[in-house]
Amino acid sequence: MPPDVNAAYRNNPLPPYPLVAKRRGLEGVVVLAVSLNINGRPVHVAVKRSSGHGSLDETAVQSVRSWQFEPARRGGQAVAAEVEVPLRFALK
Repeated sequence: MPPDVNAAYRNNPLPPYPLVAKRRGLEGVVVLAVSLNINGRPVHVAVKRSSGHGSLDETAVQSVRSWQFEPARRGGQAVAAEVEVPLRFALK
């Protein structure tokens, strides 16, 4: 049964831009599949869709592992949930 209220982002820091990727001018979007526990903490983070650049993907995974989310809720009770997190790496 899906939750009544989906998990939500909190004010989490954006991943740092990997220096090697910046020097090479690499950009892309990484989509992560994140499993959250009832406290909104990631318990598993995996690349669902790669940016095409390993350094960007790995930086995204490492960063999101330390994030905190608002837990999903069902019947007012916090429940474990799965969320997708898209992260864009773009040079300005």
